[in-house]
Amino acid sequence: MNQPASQTQLPPGASNLDPEEVERFQRLAKAWWDPAGKFRPLHQIGPTRLAFIRKELTRHFGLDPAGLRPFRDLRLLDVGCGGGLISEPLTRLGARVTGIDPGEKNVAIARDHAASQVLEIDYRATTIEDLASTGEQYDAVICLEVVEHVPDVGAFVKSCASLVRPGGMLILSTINRTLKSYALAIVAAEYVLGWLPRGTHQWDRFVTPDELARHIADAGLAAPRFEGFVYNPFKDTWSLAPETDVNYLVSAAKPPSAAKTA
Repeated sequence: MNQPASQTQLPPGASNLDPEEVERFQRLAKAWWDPAGKFRPLHQIGPTRLAFIRKELTRHFGLDPAGLRPFRDLRLLDVGCGGGLISEPLTRLGARVTGIDPGEKNVAIARDHAASQVLEIDYRATTIEDLASTGEQYDAVICLEVVEHVPDVGAFVKSCASLVRPGGMLILSTINRTLKSYALAIVAAEYVLGWLPRGTHQWDRFVTPDELARHIADAGLAAPRFEGFVYNPFKDTWSLAPETDVNYLVSAAKPPSAAKTA
């Protein structure tokens, strides 16, 4: 059996970007903030992803989960921010947010939209590797729906973890590599329902929770906490659930005494 793309190991110094993936999202940049457009699924799952982030960060940092701005003391990094669909609500919750994306068109859209909402967000057109080389660190690094688009997941997770300060947290979301995820996330979402442009996902790049847990451990983080999120076709809504056989989220803390991950 061929090795899944999600386990590909790139040679030292090689770029962990897939130019075709970057360009695909660049072509769609103007559609980021259209809730009925190409990114409709991200708008739909936004509240569910945010609920998980809020739950995990307030629990980990001992914050008030009922507060209007519980993240006001946190510095957060949104990796693969796209048009800012998560950066903006995190900012409204009080966080100081840096959003990075390798696509300059995506970052331009994000900056313009944040300005129209009078939100201060530090958007940068850069890669996780370049940012990691600066030595910056954040209370939490958040990376949603990106893992399944990079060639070397292990190296990517290590780069993300290196930007988490000791005692901080990494939060990821991605798609499991199962027959069910192939049927729902590719066949149904891209070809039958047309929720996503065809070719958005490659099934062999989906990552199982066991694989992601190993990458997280290799990056020096504590045991991860997994939670799935599922779609209810009758209500047209998404919600958190125990099942991780298709879409899932994960949080993992960096030990307070952890040395910086290379």
